[in-house]
Amino acid sequence: MSMNGIDISRWQAGIDLAAVPCEFVVIKATEGTTYVNPYCDQHFRQAAELGKKLGVYHFAGGGNAAAEADYFVRNIRGYVGRAMLVLDFEIQDMAEGAAWSKQWLDRVYELTKVKPVIYMSNYMVNHLDWSAVAKAGYPLWNAYYYAYGTPMGYNPQAPLPERLGAWGKALLYQYTSEGRLAGYNGYLDLDVFYGSPGDWDGYVKAEGTVDPTPDPTPQPQPTITYRIRPGDTLGGIAARYGTTVATLAQLNGIADPNRIYAGQVIRIPVGSTHPVEPVYYVVRRGDTLGGIARRFGTTYQRLAQLNGIRNPNLIYVGQRLRVR
Repeated sequence: MSMNGIDISRWQAGIDLAAVPCEFVVIKATEGTTYVNPYCDQHFRQAAELGKKLGVYHFAGGGNAAAEADYFVRNIRGYVGRAMLVLDFEIQDMAEGAAWSKQWLDRVYELTKVKPVIYMSNYMVNHLDWSAVAKAGYPLWNAYYYAYGTPMGYNPQAPLPERLGAWGKALLYQYTSEGRLAGYNGYLDLDVFYGSPGDWDGYVKAEGTVDPTPDPTPQPQPTITYRIRPGDTLGGIAARYGTTVATLAQLNGIADPNRIYAGQVIRIPVGSTHPVEPVYYVVRRGDTLGGIARRFGTTYQRLAQLNGIRNPNLIYVGQRLRVR
């Protein structure tokens, strides 16, 4: 038996999970030690009300592994026992990545008594020695786009890569980032879980008692205020401060992003009062998009979006990329 589902982050801020067919939803909760997805709790609550199986994930920042694990657990404590816990590891040029990941996984297990799942690309599965992670019982969520560039719906029979590293099998498989489903006007990551709803619950339950008292709602990002000037647009303000129109609209209760007025005071979710100026980088021999992303403290998905790159594996020497 298998189940079809999706994984989402703030990029799917406006998704209505009641309109999208899915048996499970895995939601980005945190990244590094400073970022909380402002839509995590909203999406979690809706999915829970709809009876979906749930997961929450932490995007590895590559800093102190224990500190990142503590930050994740602190922000998702109220979800423990209700959702699968996941580490999203995408740092391609981190030689000690397997050891870093095991430290994170061990720490989360110590704090929650739940065995987390680890997500990574099939390249990473076979690039590092993950035997200690697999032996410790942390299941694999494998990502491999077998038909890159081809939009598709669910395909629970999507062909898994032959090589699955130290695990030899996968618990979940993300087989496309170009999924198209009814009820959502955009691409989605599509996944298959190799098991039943009862099997999913087995990866959710904690071993022993977990203190459920901390606030289950992720802590909001700090905000600053901004007074709109003549000629401003919400899109221009969002770009200037490194956020999105959807985030500003939700934070300020703006129903129509095209209708703002001079003198209006809005809140902006940033940690600095200084606007973000574009920063560019020229690709050098041996660079990868993942490596560049790590160097500048971002993700390869963000760089791909900023630069209109459809295939993250195709960049060339001399290419000028916006990195911030």
